[in-house]
Amino acid sequence: MSVPFTAALSRVGPDSDVVVTSRVRIARNISGFPFTNRASSAIRHEVLRVVRQAIERFAPRDPTESGPTALQWMDLLKTPARERILLKERHLASQAFVEADTPRALALSRDEHSSMMVNEEDHMRIQSLAPGAALSVAFDAAFAIEQALGAHVNYAFHPRWGFLTACPTNVGCGIRLSAMLHLPALSMTGEIARVKRAAEELHLAVRGYYGEGSASIGDFYQFSNQITLGATEEALRDEFLRTILPRIVGYEREARAAALARSRTMVEDRVLRAHAILSSARVLGADEATKLLGRLRFGVACEIIPLPLSTVQRLLLQVQPAHLGLVDPRAGEGEEAEREVRATIVRQALTAS
Repeated sequence: MSVPFTAALSRVGPDSDVVVTSRVRIARNISGFPFTNRASSAIRHEVLRVVRQAIERFAPRDPTESGPTALQWMDLLKTPARERILLKERHLASQAFVEADTPRALALSRDEHSSMMVNEEDHMRIQSLAPGAALSVAFDAAFAIEQALGAHVNYAFHPRWGFLTACPTNVGCGIRLSAMLHLPALSMTGEIARVKRAAEELHLAVRGYYGEGSASIGDFYQFSNQITLGATEEALRDEFLRTILPRIVGYEREARAAALARSRTMVEDRVLRAHAILSSARVLGADEATKLLGRLRFGVACEIIPLPLSTVQRLLLQVQPAHLGLVDPRAGEGEEAEREVRATIVRQALTAS
């Protein structure tokens, strides 16, 4: 992995007090090939060959060139386990994808904003991440790759149903718009259940820190659209940007203001206790660190702690198991060493700030 700590998760963008990252993911399949779950190993290898050849045709060959179509090919069958876990921790690939033992690959931009899983649920899952609520940036980057790739492969498409996908819920435009949101005040006040109900009415899926099947840690939630059939990509994008994100951001900010007005001392105590533990702990587990950093992030957003939000963002990435080894190789010497290294990294970062 060429960029240790500058993945999109560690950056700050519009409305970053609530919106950690925005993501656009596009599902596409190649006409004439069975879906991945129906494909033999030989067919999956052929899909890899076709996609890689298409990328080489449209991607700049000079490694100094930049742009959304400059993609590095990673054969995951040949990629070390730690690097595969890094992909999951950076939200560049799903857990099932990095753990599979079937022919698959990831095409990754050098800045790690854009990536494409090949032979996941669909032949291609094109993804772009952007910090904060910069969904339009992610949208444009993802479709730049989709259009460039489409000039060299034939997408599976039906004139009535649109783009054909392995999962029926993706049929149509095949796009998933999502945002990682930090909602500590809604969780603290018990209003998160109301927001989840409202999300269902807006046909949104609510998932945990690592997406489908994962739990919320540190009050981080992923919200994404569930309807792709009968809507255009632009219409879904505009609804997400103009209605969905502003509404949820507004709920969280209102809850923060209410919590501070009603019981500022209790909120400050919650935040400052987290800061004290993180600043002095000698051992920290991954979930514990994420939970406490979530509270610290809340304190930064509420101006209780004078700390750059980017520092907390970076630490949220660095405390993940695979990333610890990039900072200190001792993290790979066992669970106790990992917990010690994690605590040291956090303690030193907060002391330096």
